[in-house]
Amino acid sequence: MAHDGTERHTTYRIATKSKAFAEFLQKGIRTFSIGAWIYKEGKLRNLWIVEFPKKILKNVIIQSRKNKIEYIRGYFDAEGGIAKKLSVRYYLYFCQKDKKDLLQVKTYLEDVGIICGNMHNPSKMVDPNYWRFYISAKSYTNFAKIIGSDHPEKVRYLRMKI
Repeated sequence: MAHDGTERHTTYRIATKSKAFAEFLQKGIRTFSIGAWIYKEGKLRNLWIVEFPKKILKNVIIQSRKNKIEYIRGYFDAEGGIAKKLSVRYYLYFCQKDKKDLLQVKTYLEDVGIICGNMHNPSKMVDPNYWRFYISAKSYTNFAKIIGSDHPEKVRYLRMKI
């Protein structure tokens, strides 16, 4: 459930290249009265870590439309992709090694009215356990309006579709 992170004995660690996004995550976690701390990993790496106790996710159940949307947004910020170059066709996608987890996100997207493509493995030779699906071009605008993003870079590219 940590996606761009790792699980330790008592904490989760989320990694991001964006210090602003790390600070956003830390602030959000602290709204639950739970400690969260940020540190830069390595002197020469552009990688920020947000670490927080596992107890924040204990007994979390995603059922409501609002919870599904918030979960999808967080998943997109961690595991989603977006076309950044203007020279390529615009696209949105989700990818993950955990196929079951990714299928759940796809179901949540479809529950809130976002049309998705088929789940597929882009290259079995490179990684037989890597899965991806795209958001249909018919749903780009709805995705941007309904799901959106809290990631400082991704939100900028999504705004192009609103």
